[in-house]
Amino acid sequence: MTQAPEVMHPVVLLLSGPNLGLLGERQPEIYGSETLAHHVEAAAAEARTLGMAIEHVQHDHEGDLVEEVHRARGRAAAIVVNPGALTHYSWALHDALKVFDGVVVELHISNPAAREPFRHTSVVSAVADGTIAGFGGLGYRLAVRAVAELLLQRGVLAAAGAR
Repeated sequence: MTQAPEVMHPVVLLLSGPNLGLLGERQPEIYGSETLAHHVEAAAAEARTLGMAIEHVQHDHEGDLVEEVHRARGRAAAIVVNPGALTHYSWALHDALKVFDGVVVELHISNPAAREPFRHTSVVSAVADGTIAGFGGLGYRLAVRAVAELLLQRGVLAAAGAR
């Protein structure tokens, strides 16, 4: 019997920045009570229904996130990044994402524009295809859907995968 060839799904790297490992404990009035693991599973489930695969990495250190972006080049079709506080000042992350040739979606659980003034500036937005912010945990699924649509438009994702 002939075995069916393995279908390769586009990889979406989900990057989580500093302090996101504390979701569920840290400021639930702002970030909700769901854990990062819950959000990652929701994103992974959404990706599977759309014909993609999620790889998740969380680091509290800027350089580690930059290295993950470098490793994603030529391997991942997209990056969804919740940079946490790095959003506002990490030119290193900005520069790394700028040379990534796939889709980049910036993600925030809260709406930074509705918070303290220092959170209103994002150095990541300029190199992202778009930003999803303020939708709580739903944002993870929305970010994956946005990636699927952009990959479909670029011919990286088959139409059957983007239901």
